Amino acid sequence: MAAANHPFKLEKAADEPSKDLAIDYSTYELTWKMRGVSILLASAAMFVLGFIFYKSEWVALLFSAGGWVYPNIRARKLMEKRKDELSSQFRQMLSAVSSSLSAGKSVENAFTEAINDLLLLYPDPQTYMVMELQIINNKIRNGETIERALQDFSRRADLEEVHNFVDVFVTCKRAGGNLIDVIRRTATMIGEKIEMKQEIAVLIAQKKFESTILSFSPLLVIATLSFSSPDYMEPLYNGWIGPLIMTVCLLLLIGCNALSKKIMNIKV
Repeated sequence: MAAANHPFKLEKAADEPSKDLAIDYSTYELTWKMRGVSILLASAAMFVLGFIFYKSEWVALLFSAGGWVYPNIRARKLMEKRKDELSSQFRQMLSAVSSSLSAGKSVENAFTEAINDLLLLYPDPQTYMVMELQIINNKIRNGETIERALQDFSRRADLEEVHNFVDVFVTCKRAGGNLIDVIRRTATMIGEKIEMKQEIAVLIAQKKFESTILSFSPLLVIATLSFSSPDYMEPLYNGWIGPLIMTVCLLLLIGCNALSKKIMNIKV
């Protein structure tokens, strides 16, 4: 798993404060290179779209200005992808901690041993959950309670399953509840939730592909007719009625694409 959004190294954790490694998972900062490439590609795509619908370089240039918005869209998608990866890794972490607790280890030692277990599944030391465990263990070694360390992770993770686990964990730690049973049950519930997400993703994968094809088909038809039969399409590019019709068609296409994405965005 590539961790391009955080250039720090795990081995620095022993010498530097753990806050230097902390990631706010509710935001995603693109590098200047990623932002520049995103703007360039999006502007080019918008320029082509504007030229296909209006056959005017000036209108196409106006459309290309919309490429400056795309980096925010890409950052949001990368943020959601990173949260999905963290959620899956969090489930594996809970299983590792539960196994260590069942073997008689203390809670603090269980979180320490979980790093080695996760590295067997995720060899990359910059895997999100491995780094988060390193931060938690560093805070514990510096005298901070495990409850506060987990609460800080929960705040930054911004995931419902992490919030629920930490709330129950803190309550059990203070009230003397059965931590082994709590962690095992939480791991099971999160696992079922992730499996359901994966099943839904598989079921709608084909529909997403079909939606993408349907979104691009009108563009290909218009482009083909515009350049192969310019006389046939000429009325749609002259006067004010033609561009008005093209504008309505473009708005309908954008609306249908947005509606299909909303329908297939199923939350679990």
